[in-house]
Amino acid sequence: MNNNHYCIIMAGGNGSLFWPITRNWKPKQFLDLYGTGKSSLQMTFERFRNIVPEQNIMVITAAKYERLVKEQLPLLQDENLLLEPYGRNTSACIAYSTYALLKRNKNAIMIVTPSDHIIPNDKSFTETMTKAIDYTDSNNVLMTIGITPDKPDTNYGYIQVTGGKDSILRNSPTKVKTFTEKPDMNMAKVFFDSGEFFWNSGIYLWKAGIIEEEMNKYIPEITGLFSGWENEFGSADESAFLERAYSDCENISIDYSVMEKTDRAWVYPARFKWSDIGTWESLYKNLPEKDKSGNAFNSYKHISENDRNCMVISSDKKKLLAVNGLDNYIVIDTNDVLLICPKNDKKIKEFTARLAMPDFEEFR
Repeated sequence: MNNNHYCIIMAGGNGSLFWPITRNWKPKQFLDLYGTGKSSLQMTFERFRNIVPEQNIMVITAAKYERLVKEQLPLLQDENLLLEPYGRNTSACIAYSTYALLKRNKNAIMIVTPSDHIIPNDKSFTETMTKAIDYTDSNNVLMTIGITPDKPDTNYGYIQVTGGKDSILRNSPTKVKTFTEKPDMNMAKVFFDSGEFFWNSGIYLWKAGIIEEEMNKYIPEITGLFSGWENEFGSADESAFLERAYSDCENISIDYSVMEKTDRAWVYPARFKWSDIGTWESLYKNLPEKDKSGNAFNSYKHISENDRNCMVISSDKKKLLAVNGLDNYIVIDTNDVLLICPKNDKKIKEFTARLAMPDFEEFR
């Protein structure tokens, strides 16, 4: 393995997405949602141990999750844990991690990855990522891993490649023509039908020095907040420095701020199975075992009759769940919340928005 190759795992998301399984104090990246015995963060860490030296894997997360990261990743070195004072989206996250890495190694090549992907074929993933980082090592590009779409979907960013369909079929690194973050459904259908687009996996590869150049070019209002990082990082004033920088930092993704504007964007096609678990429906589809009626149960014991396409999850290791007559519902049972709702992401989001009311603060 190349000692200049690093992996930055972004693990700072909050716990609102899969409430009530997830909470503000324990979001989805720290949970075993799939019955594997490991959290998404742990699986991501293990996946990248096959690609970069273990001592070169870094995690960036919210300061309030420091204890969780250390509990779940005891092999992670203390200096490889970067703590953000506030969540400010991926532009700030990548700026901080880039400067921290440049402080350590100015020749660093970075893989930047979310912590909550489902990637079952580790061999194919390792082969793809190894080839992609080797290409990035030899070229001054901002590389993203592209996923071949299987349907129009508004939950992903879309990458159009130069050369159209022929470039898609070549299965080789290709320069990006357009980079569009989460279009509406009509546009997603146009993109899908054209056959010229990948989904953006959210996994990026670049030289630390090159992403620094592009951030300085396109988001100087953010990089300027980190002015003086060379002296502040590693000093007794680092926490106060980060507090000031993040207090004024815009909440914006790297996709909007840099990738849609840069002329250095390239895409490397993935040939591995991939899922970004961002909706209840995607979680349901990725649960490994379903009965003949399409029901997915993750509970101690259950009785089911006349149920279809339901997802039933309980954290209670002593409770029997009895469910009858539900069609396309989710039933989520925790020690302090019971959620029963149609398995429709829009309806669930609208319904659980009531949690913002003061009366429900203890349950968030």
